[in-house]
Amino acid sequence: MKKLLLLLLLIFGLCLPVFADNTGELELPSASGVVESIQYEDVPNLQQGDNNVKQIVKIKVLSGKYKGTERYVDNMLTGNPAYDIPLKKGDKVVLHLEANSPEVLSPDDVDFFIADLKRDNTLIFIAGAFFILLVLIGGRKGAASLISIAATVALMFFVLMPLILHGFCPIASAVFTAILSSAITIYLVGGFNSKSSAAILGTVLSLIIAAGLSMGVIYYARLTGFAGEENMFLYSAHPNLNFTGILSASMIIAALGALMDTAVSIASTINEIYETDKTLSVKKLFVSGMNVGRDIIGTMSNTLILVYLGSSLSLVLLSSNIDLQKFFNLNQVATEISSALIGSIAILACVPLTAFIAAFMIKKQKDKLEFDFENKAN
Repeated sequence: MKKLLLLLLLIFGLCLPVFADNTGELELPSASGVVESIQYEDVPNLQQGDNNVKQIVKIKVLSGKYKGTERYVDNMLTGNPAYDIPLKKGDKVVLHLEANSPEVLSPDDVDFFIADLKRDNTLIFIAGAFFILLVLIGGRKGAASLISIAATVALMFFVLMPLILHGFCPIASAVFTAILSSAITIYLVGGFNSKSSAAILGTVLSLIIAAGLSMGVIYYARLTGFAGEENMFLYSAHPNLNFTGILSASMIIAALGALMDTAVSIASTINEIYETDKTLSVKKLFVSGMNVGRDIIGTMSNTLILVYLGSSLSLVLLSSNIDLQKFFNLNQVATEISSALIGSIAILACVPLTAFIAAFMIKKQKDKLEFDFENKAN
């Protein structure tokens, strides 16, 4: 445990300069509010002759500098469910604040807008249920997993994101972050031993293969990196970013969880087999690991494909209304297919890599420990 704490302190100490360098702060923070009353007003001829409805919403501010004040905010309803935020009395909302002048002298110098419904209470509830079940069912391993999840999320937001926004290579940043996440997660769950080290090495080598494949596919398929609306928003805010590099980084990060799972499963199995029969050679341990890996390959690759299909279900449904040749050559569709296949290929590579590394490290290290112990005894 002391070694683990030292490792965590070292990693986050190295990353402190990245944490501290903020890429930009909002001039005015958002606030929360509650809808107290709503009045409706028709707004004709606003868009192509259609009649739109405007909600004049009376909102009481619940947080921030203007807590306790009341504001009237216009909320347009255009009939497009992708952009409309229909409100009713009692709804809690997130408010976007904009200053009318460089120096905010009074509340009247600030305009309030409805950003969206306040949903974080629901998210906190379901996250709390997950964390409680993880600890109750998983015990100490569950608690270690909880710490690793927190570390991974912190690495994504406070290391990967600032590195990319500050102009560092997105692919190198993703691989670096993935290595840190793998080390923290696997050592936390499995402890400091040859089994965990083998799993980390297998994961890292597979990630490097995924990085190379992603760069090749993006280049030859001429993927743009603009596969969704969020990419256009990001381009508006940061037009100088390398969006094809960000796409490659997203493929690497997306495959990380499945790769760690595969590597840990194989390394743990080889370790248990060796503990059962310590006369087994490296070759026999490797063969055993490959046999287990072949069983893992089918389900794990299927898991990745299903994850991408589930997240892109709208695209799948769109295929019924479009020519299939045109559909499969759409930038967004080609991007999703490439991501799923690259992750699956990385899993295929992870199996023999981890099986060989684990067989070699577990056999050699434990034989060395036994030899040293016998020498000390004599």
